[in-house]
Amino acid sequence: MAAAWINQGNIRVFAQQKRPGYRVKKSDRITGIIPHPGQPPVVTPESEPIHLIYEDAHIIVLNKPSGLVVHPGAGNQCNTLVNRLLHYYPDIKDVGDDPLRPGIVHRLDRDTTGLILVARTVRSLNFLQKEFKFHRVKKTYLALVSGAFLPDSGDITLPVGRHPKHRKRMAVIPETGKSAHTSWQVCRRFVRSCLVRIKLHTGRTHQIRVHFYEMDHPLLGDRIYQYRRNRRKQQAYPRQMLHSWQMSFRHPYSGRKMKFTAEPPADFISAVTKEAAFVEK
Repeated sequence: MAAAWINQGNIRVFAQQKRPGYRVKKSDRITGIIPHPGQPPVVTPESEPIHLIYEDAHIIVLNKPSGLVVHPGAGNQCNTLVNRLLHYYPDIKDVGDDPLRPGIVHRLDRDTTGLILVARTVRSLNFLQKEFKFHRVKKTYLALVSGAFLPDSGDITLPVGRHPKHRKRMAVIPETGKSAHTSWQVCRRFVRSCLVRIKLHTGRTHQIRVHFYEMDHPLLGDRIYQYRRNRRKQQAYPRQMLHSWQMSFRHPYSGRKMKFTAEPPADFISAVTKEAAFVEK
């Protein structure tokens, strides 16, 4: 239950939300509110469709659409991926310590599309969480980033942490941020943007969006990590153009190497087509 309180932001370190696995230091100031004892939160199953790519007795691999939050939280108690999963896979209800995140190994932002991995057993969850922790899960994304002069390839190793003023945003924080490593390769160049293939070597919150914003190449459609002059303007696309394209990992039971691909959705393909057709006047 303590893990659930931490995940829900009820317990913080120096007012910052941490993961349950965070190692407390002597100088840390920990504050929080312990919820009133009672029944644990209940997540209602919902019969909305899911895009299944693979399933067995141990794992589920899905293609998440845009606009879908992964798990319930403040302001999102229903219509999340977890609500839908519990309808089709009620056996995941008790997988993990947090009743709001049963089976959830990792997350994608609400408007990021593509591959997401779910555990069906406690053993699978523990194994996969360790694989993510030690960076043995390989994840490749596709993104449309602004600007035509991005180098052909490169690495970004700027530490990422909670924004000191805007608590819902992340930022590059040199002193206290967590190490973050992103590498990229340009696939296609257009007049005002690039289609890039991105590999995540770490999995910090909003890592790709923060890193490319810091390089002055924010993702097209991103309303948060965007040039200040453009944040209130209508974006060319209704969401950040970011797609979780490929993922490879060891199976938690057999140890066999598995690799999955989710082709980009229609709005992403349409955006690429529009960028390719754009001619500067």
